[in-house]
Amino acid sequence: MIPTFADNDPEALVTLHEYASGTVFARHTHARGQFAYASTGALKMFTDLGNWVVPPQRAIWVPGGVPHEMHMRGDVLMLNTYLDDEAAGRAGLQGHCQVFEVSPLLRHLLEAALTIEPTARLSVRQRCVLTLLVDEIGAMPELPLSAPLPAEPRLARACQRFLDAPTQTIALDTMAAWSSMSRRTFTRQFLEHTGMTFVAWRQQVCLLEATARLSHGVSITDVALGLGFSSSSAFTSVFRRNLGDSPARYLAKSKAASLF
Repeated sequence: MIPTFADNDPEALVTLHEYASGTVFARHTHARGQFAYASTGALKMFTDLGNWVVPPQRAIWVPGGVPHEMHMRGDVLMLNTYLDDEAAGRAGLQGHCQVFEVSPLLRHLLEAALTIEPTARLSVRQRCVLTLLVDEIGAMPELPLSAPLPAEPRLARACQRFLDAPTQTIALDTMAAWSSMSRRTFTRQFLEHTGMTFVAWRQQVCLLEATARLSHGVSITDVALGLGFSSSSAFTSVFRRNLGDSPARYLAKSKAASLF
C-alpha cells in the first residue's frame, strides 16, 4: 500500500507491516522519503541506478519520488519511517538510495514512534521522540550493500541476465558476448557506465545475493558453492574483507539484535 500524506502530518511517520516471503511490490514511488527497516527477513530493491540488498536488522533509504521495486526474501517484518524533506535534510540523507546499520537506540525509537498517530496533537514527549529518531537516523553508518546498473542498453541487458543467476564463474568474455561487444569495448564501457571493473561488480553482486540467501537460512557452504566460490573458506574471506565480519558473525549479530 502506497501511503498518502497531509500537510499537517509530523515530520516522521512510522508504520509496521508484515509481508510473506516472495511478496513483490511492483515499481512505484512515494511522495516522502522512505527509511525501510527489516526487523526480520531480507529485502531486495531495484531502481534504474542499481540494486540493493537489506539484510535483517538493517535499513534502506529511498528518496521521495524515486521509482523502485521491492522483493521480500523470507517473511519480513518492516518498519517504514516516512520523512518529509526537512527531516531528511537534517538527517543528512542523500538523493540516492543507501543501506544503513540500525542501532539499538534507533530500534527502540522506531518502536516508540509506532504509537504516534499522524492526526494526533503531539505531546512534548512525542515531539522529542521524533526529533531524536531523525537525529539517530542521521548518525547511522552507511553499508556497502549496493551494485550500480549501467544505463547503456546492451550492458543493462547483460547485467540483468547476470542478476537472474549471479555466480563468480561468469567470465568477462561471457559478459562481453552477452553485450555483443568485444572484450576491450566491454571493459571500457562497463567501467565508464558503472565506475567499477566487471570483476569488482561481479563480486559485489554475489555478496549482495549471499547476504539475502544467508538471511533466508541457506547454509554458508551452500551459499558459497551456489555462487561459484571455490570453497566456503574463500567465500568467508571475501565476505569478511568487504563486510567486516565472517558470515556466521554477521548473521549472529542480526539475530541478537532482533527487536520483535
